[in-house]
Amino acid sequence: MIKKGVALPHQLSWSHIVELLPLKDIHAIKYYIYICEKQNIGYRELHERIKANEYERIGYKEELEEPKVNTLIKNPIIIKTKNIPNKLTEYALHQLILEDMDNFLKELGMGFAYIGHEVKIKIGSNYHYIDFLLFNIKYNCYVVLEIKIGKMQPNYIGQVLNYMKYTDKNIKESFHKETIGVILCKKDNKFVLEYCTNYKIFTTTFKLTNKS
Repeated sequence: MIKKGVALPHQLSWSHIVELLPLKDIHAIKYYIYICEKQNIGYRELHERIKANEYERIGYKEELEEPKVNTLIKNPIIIKTKNIPNKLTEYALHQLILEDMDNFLKELGMGFAYIGHEVKIKIGSNYHYIDFLLFNIKYNCYVVLEIKIGKMQPNYIGQVLNYMKYTDKNIKESFHKETIGVILCKKDNKFVLEYCTNYKIFTTTFKLTNKS
């Protein structure tokens, strides 16, 4: 329930407040108020986000002022589809994301914009393909997103880091901040996350659900 001391912005309608009333965690309330203000979302979308446990799926659990990009990348990312494949391949997962890119970007976090898919780059004499190249408007940086259908592996870090270095050298402008990387896997790997990760690379998992 909304507690004394939680300031409610004037732009929130009564319908917004009704959605917030059942919540008991003051930090969750502040989070949903924050996204209502920053993203100008209606009460119906607020209802869906609360129903999907969005606050519980982000990394930020304290006072919300200007959170860093990694704290607003949800875990897991929920990918909705009308038909969940019997056998999931990376290609199939790419296509599911492309089918509803707007929803995927919202799930990923705040300020993400789509730049390209299977972006061809050349490192040395070899050609490579970035799964998804995004840009985060809020943090003024490119985002290299790689998707994997299995468990997080140490070699994914090196792969994404190379793509980030290429993007910094050949794509980003001087007024952009350094590129960040996101690895989307089916399963976490605590050992890799604890000992092998880079501070500019973030990992999360995905979950496929049926569209209602």
